[in-house]
Amino acid sequence: MRQETDLIISGSYLLPDANHKSLISNGAIAIIGDTITAIGTKETILSEFCTSRHIHTDHGLIMPGLINTHTHAAMACFRGLADDLPLMTWLEEHIFPVEARWTPEMVYQSTLLSIAEMIKSGTTSFCDMYLFSKEVARATEESGMRAWIGEVLYDFPSPCYGELENGFSYTDELFSQYKNHPLISITTDPHAVYTCSPELLSRLGQVAQDYDSLYVIHLSENEDEVKSCKERYNCSPVEHLEHLGLLGPKTLAVHCVMLDNKEIELLAERKVKVSHCPESNMKLASGTAPIVKMLKAGITVGIGTDGAASNNDVDMFGEMNTVAKIHKVAHMDPTAMNAEQTLHAATLAGARSLSAEKQIGSLEVGKKADMIVLNMNQPHLTPLYNIPSHLVYAARGVDVIHSIINGRVVMESRELKTLDENRILAQMREIGQNIANHGKD
Repeated sequence: MRQETDLIISGSYLLPDANHKSLISNGAIAIIGDTITAIGTKETILSEFCTSRHIHTDHGLIMPGLINTHTHAAMACFRGLADDLPLMTWLEEHIFPVEARWTPEMVYQSTLLSIAEMIKSGTTSFCDMYLFSKEVARATEESGMRAWIGEVLYDFPSPCYGELENGFSYTDELFSQYKNHPLISITTDPHAVYTCSPELLSRLGQVAQDYDSLYVIHLSENEDEVKSCKERYNCSPVEHLEHLGLLGPKTLAVHCVMLDNKEIELLAERKVKVSHCPESNMKLASGTAPIVKMLKAGITVGIGTDGAASNNDVDMFGEMNTVAKIHKVAHMDPTAMNAEQTLHAATLAGARSLSAEKQIGSLEVGKKADMIVLNMNQPHLTPLYNIPSHLVYAARGVDVIHSIINGRVVMESRELKTLDENRILAQMREIGQNIANHGKD
């Protein structure tokens, strides 16, 4: 007698992890509730399970959903607003002033836009640090995505909570509201060493410890940051956090472009995780993070897109393509970063960066049912010799046709099922026009 299951996903190919050797031809996955119940060939799964809902895709590739380890989702609103500028000019003269006019509703709508883009390009989980994060969480909850979300704190007043002390109350409220939520985890987010005093960094470290949360911080993003830290504290940003006792397994350090060998060894020793955002680093001319050295040192490296204001998209397939290529050029070595390493960084290593490798990042029985299906029957994906290679060097976000998160179908045949895409686009055109008009005043 066959076992009843809620959903079966099948296709011509099933890649449970980043290794081509794991490929299952004519594969299928059985899902009960939010959990993967069985994985195997379509023939085997259909002989053992029955279901009222079966989504089969000829030429379809089933794979783990991509994990974006660093975003500022609402910054999709600023896409193309202030391009081709140095980081500090971009922040201080353009982004910070327009952020001062943020309203909760603008952040909510802008986050919906970014989430729609992420779902339609294969991302099933993201880690967001930004302003008005209650609105980010509200949009995320409505969409059915999985996310790690935190409110950024810094020394100066915030457009969201005003004076700094209110930021701690705001953060406490977030932790309380989303305690034990199945899809949303709250993080503790100091902005950066150059915007946070040692006292603030340490106090937030205690908050992270009290709530057993991730401690997410921009770290050593460019030369100016390192220079100012050395002038102020007589040490680098990494050394500064080490002196404060803030480097550990639940520290997610974003960017890490300017590191020396000693700092890499220290991060590895402390088991710090790193979010690599190469397209943003390239666009802002911050440099190329020494990711190959980090991986050799044993550091867990995930991939992030950063915000769409400095990327200018949140397509993880595009980001993987950049990751694999930029390090080949940086090292003048075509073997420096291969396709399987890159795909691993965007899936299981991303999950490990978020302390979630037991739940997501690969397709395994007992893990959460987070997966995507790509249409491989396309000119740019034919012929097919090595699937990880195609995913990193040839596939695009638009190739994703179905997305399942926590066992729920959130996109089917390119149609979003949890969000009204047309309404979101119309709302964002109006918001964008208002921002543009304000800039002319």
